[in-house]
Amino acid sequence: MVKIAVLVSGGGTNLQALINAENSGIIKSGKISLVISNNKNAYALERAKNAGIETLVISKKECSCPSEFEDKLISSLNERGIDLIVLAGFMCILSKKFTDAFEGRILNVHPSLIPSFCGEGFYGLKVHEKALEYGVKVTGATVHFVNEIPDGGKIIKQKAVYIKEGDTPEVLQKRVMEEAEWIILPLAVEEVSATIVKE
Repeated sequence: MVKIAVLVSGGGTNLQALINAENSGIIKSGKISLVISNNKNAYALERAKNAGIETLVISKKECSCPSEFEDKLISSLNERGIDLIVLAGFMCILSKKFTDAFEGRILNVHPSLIPSFCGEGFYGLKVHEKALEYGVKVTGATVHFVNEIPDGGKIIKQKAVYIKEGDTPEVLQKRVMEEAEWIILPLAVEEVSATIVKE
């Protein structure tokens, strides 16, 4: 079984989708064995505890520099023999040092169809605000490998979601989660886990 770590900063809805997918057998080649947050108040930590998953808090604010923060992350992941890392609403940009340490082993879910509305500064509600502002008729979500370029890694899965008349960023965010993110993230995690198992 592939040992999976999920990195989170907030509510953990994508983490919950992964926990549910593991429980229902969608994710069968891997097991979520660690949840790390940079925010001690993240509700995602409660979700992990409720599912019996080990949790860790590594605060960037308590580190002297970004490099120390990443060193702590890397050693925590290596100590536990983590094979695959999933960024699920993790509000930290990771450097080349980190992404190279786990090359081809880090996934991220982004709430748009990359290459639209992605890159530095595009996260959370901002993505949906821009999509509505631009007037696109179709948006969606993308799961991709992570490299040192924000949202720049190879795409694994995408799913489209239609924009409806009267959508607000909040309404659109919820629909993109329900109709795209929560579906393709578990599928991508299983796909990559199954590949790692064969290596």
